[in-house]
Parts: sequence; C-alpha cells; structure tokens
Amino acid sequence: MKRQTETLGGLQCIVIDELPDGTQPTHVVVMCHGFGAPGSDLVPIGAETLRAFPSLRERVQFIFPAALLSLADQGMPGGRAWWPLDLEERLQAIASGDLRILRNEFPPGLDAAADALSACLQEIQETRGVPSSAVTLSGFSQGGMLVTHVALESSEEFAGLSVFSGTLICEDRWKERLAARSSLPILISHGTQDPILPFAAAEWLRDLFQSSGWPVEFIEFDGPHTIPQAALIAFAKRLDNV
Repeated sequence: MKRQTETLGGLQCIVIDELPDGTQPTHVVVMCHGFGAPGSDLVPIGAETLRAFPSLRERVQFIFPAALLSLADQGMPGGRAWWPLDLEERLQAIASGDLRILRNEFPPGLDAAADALSACLQEIQETRGVPSSAVTLSGFSQGGMLVTHVALESSEEFAGLSVFSGTLICEDRWKERLAARSSLPILISHGTQDPILPFAAAEWLRDLFQSSGWPVEFIEFDGPHTIPQAALIAFAKRLDNV
C-alpha cells in the first residue's frame, strides 16, 4: 500500500493507493473525517477496501483531507473540525428531543469549509486528470454533512455520495438545491443507538433525498456512532461498479 501526504487546494491530505508506478487513477474517492478526529482517521477504511476488492487496486485512489480547524486548544491534540460545533446546544436538543431546531441550521464556518473542500476537489481533478463524474464523495459525521453540502452546491456531477452517521442540516437550502439539479446515487448508513447524531436525523436526510426522487440505499444498523461492516461492503461494491 502506497501512502503519501499532499497539499490539495490548501488542505493537507493523505493519499493511498496500489496503482502501478507511473499511472494515474481512473476513479478517486474523497473521504472527510468527523468532528474531533485527526486527518488520518478514515485511512484504514481505504486500505481495507483496496485489500478486500482487488479489482479496485489498479484504478482507484483514496484521498483523506484534514479539516481546517485544529481543536488542540479545546483539549483534543490532533483533533480537527470542519467548522465549530456548539456541543452543549446539540446535547440539550438531543436530551429534550427537540432535534428539529438543528435540521435547518446553517452552521457558521460551513461556507469556508465547503470552499476549501471544493478547491481541493478542483485540484484533484486537475492533477489526476479525472472528471467530477469519476470522483466519489464520502464522509463520516460532520464530514458527511460537508460532502452533502458540497455535492448539492456544486455544479459538478459526481459519481456518488456516501454519508456515514451524518445528519440533516440546511434543510431549506438543500431542498432548493435538490430540486434544481440532477440526481446522483446516495448511500446512507446510521446506527439506531447513535447517542451523538440520533437515528431520526438520518431518516430525515434519507426522506429529503427520496422526496426529490434521488436514489438512496439506506443501511440501518443496531449500533452507535460508527461505520458498520455492512456499510463498508455496500460502499466498496458501489466503487466496484463505477
């Protein structure tokens, strides 16, 4: 497994692949980590996917951008965030059952994160020589929210969108964008015992896509805030078919 670091669009990225020397990928997977995790958090998923599906090894490259913000000053050395979170507000909403106040929030800092990821994606396409239709966007938790926003806001047509343990935010804006653009394949997975982003929020996200006629594969699992094996297999199978 080849692993290197690269700055793409201003974001520090870890790049892994098993491509033959001197060749470019024909498909790129961009995976964005969640709040509080380091940029390397999801790298094992890429490595496991390439090991499990040999047909991907000579054509797919995984790129893992590190989020904009360091959380070292909040007692999380190495931890990063795409935008600041009011954890107390979120926990209070979960405790009270009033999650609807969060589904239409447009978090401060989301635009800056989206701009940074969009610049990263542009440089990926330029340096790899691939169109947006050969790029799969994926993300976990806050990273899942970010890639959803970028996929909807962009004029580019990506290969697909995978959201692991994400949630619905920006509801009015996303609904407007869904109506204005063509669909792409969606994969969503979420645990019914998730204490951080409750399962109902994932159902809202699924329903938003489906109400606009977008194809959604929804994987429900009995577990917490994580990515289950079933979701990883479904994700890899999608890559095997692009």
